Amino acid sequence: MQAILYIAHGSRVKAGVEQAITFLKSVQQEIDIPIQEISFLELATPTIAEGIASCINRGATAIAIVPILLLAAQHAKHDIPREIDQAKKQHPQVRFTYGEPLGVHELLIDTIQTRILEARITFSNASVLLIGRGSSDPEVKSDLAKIAARLRDKYAYEAVDTCFLYGMGPTFEEWLQQEKNRTNQVFIVPYLLFTGILRQSITRRLQDYENKNVMLCESLGYDDNVKKVLVERIYQLLRFTKEGVL
Repeated sequence: MQAILYIAHGSRVKAGVEQAITFLKSVQQEIDIPIQEISFLELATPTIAEGIASCINRGATAIAIVPILLLAAQHAKHDIPREIDQAKKQHPQVRFTYGEPLGVHELLIDTIQTRILEARITFSNASVLLIGRGSSDPEVKSDLAKIAARLRDKYAYEAVDTCFLYGMGPTFEEWLQQEKNRTNQVFIVPYLLFTGILRQSITRRLQDYENKNVMLCESLGYDDNVKKVLVERIYQLLRFTKEGVL
């Protein structure tokens, strides 16, 4: 019997975990699969191993692993595959397949624009800063740059820059120092799915920032576009599983 295991990131902030669960329960309603379980990569339970065990206890003979991650970095490329490899050894009778992160997608570009428009500020010649979580993986920097370029071209911004909260640069602190004398409006959009410590740290860093032309928007979040992209990724994985491609 086919099962789906959703793997969200997890957060030390309770609201972040609750947001993920609420969102994924709504996604489950879109997928006609009898066994669907939710787990977390870290900082929350159930763990991935516990999620796999729940699927098997409910009769799963095939489990499609769906990462709820924006971009392909350490978690997507190494941490989750390591858990899957361990599960394969423990449950050789079960077939495991693994999906893709949300990645670069036109609908996510539109959601970024929605977050900017929610600020309800009339602007011209505005710029945007996308803040990524950060990673040592160069693919993350490349993909966020692609998203920035598409946002700039589609919605005619003067510039769309990128930075990261940790890992490879440029860092958020470096951007703040470089752009402190900027005179045009800048909309900062945290490219994050959930409310958490990272979002809170951005707010704290901006409290003493002297440039008042900077507007912090809401994070990307879990909206209908994010749901549509995730459902698309799920059906891609299930189709490949059915066809025996994976």
